[in-house]
Amino acid sequence: MRGNGNDNGFSGAGLRRLREVLEAHVESRKIPGLVALVARGGETHVEAIGTMRHDGGLPMRRDTIFRMASTTKPVAVAATMVLLDECRLRLDDPTDHWLPELADRQVLKRPDGPLDDTVPARRPITVRDLLTSTCGLGLDMTAIGSPMMSAYFRQRVYGENGWMLPAVEPDEWMRRLGTLPLMYQPGERWLYNVGDDVLGVLVARVTGQSFEAFLRERIFDPLGMKDTGFHVPADKIDRLPPLYAPDPQTGEFTVEDPAEGGHHSKPPAFQSGGGGLDSTVDDYHAYFRMLLDRGTHGTRRILSRPAVELMTTNRLTPEQTAALQAWARGVVHLSHGQGQTGGWGFGMTVRTYRGDYAPIGQFGWDGGAGTTTYADPDNGLVGILLTQTGMSTPDSARAMRDFWATLYQAVDD
Repeated sequence: MRGNGNDNGFSGAGLRRLREVLEAHVESRKIPGLVALVARGGETHVEAIGTMRHDGGLPMRRDTIFRMASTTKPVAVAATMVLLDECRLRLDDPTDHWLPELADRQVLKRPDGPLDDTVPARRPITVRDLLTSTCGLGLDMTAIGSPMMSAYFRQRVYGENGWMLPAVEPDEWMRRLGTLPLMYQPGERWLYNVGDDVLGVLVARVTGQSFEAFLRERIFDPLGMKDTGFHVPADKIDRLPPLYAPDPQTGEFTVEDPAEGGHHSKPPAFQSGGGGLDSTVDDYHAYFRMLLDRGTHGTRRILSRPAVELMTTNRLTPEQTAALQAWARGVVHLSHGQGQTGGWGFGMTVRTYRGDYAPIGQFGWDGGAGTTTYADPDNGLVGILLTQTGMSTPDSARAMRDFWATLYQAVDD
């Protein structure tokens, strides 16, 4: 992991290039500011560039707090893994006891067909189905405009108050979800996001604690993730930038979510495992380093080694992987996203083929708020790039791609 006299396994020239590339993205005035962390071989390098607002003001800092969006998923899934380790849940147990709203489901005969044209589910939804996002419920970019996709928003499962996170208490959210059929049979096809939000409800019902309280007790506090949670308290709100959604035509900065008085300034009704966390580069580094260290943090074990292996290796069949790739192509087209990585573990993607600079086995995920976090067991590295410039324009996605390209160019063995 170390070579050429570089204690951290990165070349000095490579790290300078990394900073220059990121500075260029900020100097283009398409991204107000960003924070990046790269770590390898026990050494950590952080860059904080630009300002928190597009019109200046406070500079980005190492402890700036970001809306993690879908980069929440790889962290939130750890709560379920704790319950599996303790045999309070089992992978192939039906979830009917804990989630009666999803028992005795009907399934659409065609995923794009009428909501009343259904057949009974062949079996119950299991914990494994939720973990692998194959429970039959989810957002399908290949079926936009279908009755089922429209029903998610009509029933206000998503989209209430114009926000893509659930906006009601978990029991009410589950009631709404339970009025809808499944798009596919349980275990049949990979679908995005809904399973991650259902897992948060499952954890809360099994433990008798809120999802956040359990995550804090078992994951955040043991890892020292002191700035991670489902909202930013008042005494830290000055460290949260606005979330921008630039106008696709003009590039003009539009505030999608302000800091003070915004969606993340107060405790949410629903603690979303699909996209609700706020965090910092150091907190996320602690979590992903724990995964690289096979579940340990210092002398403390957070997750079992097999739990980490299940999370961070591909769990999909070839047919399910094809569905994931079809979804990825749709996302790339719609939101300039990161592209295709091959597989899916629990709560995160896993690279199963080499299509760019990153090797097979790299795991993590990206977020629509302009966030990307991956760990790479082969090179022993963690990379994190956080912006608050959403995917309405290609700018943050391009910064992410350049970040990963320059990071891997900086690896020096």
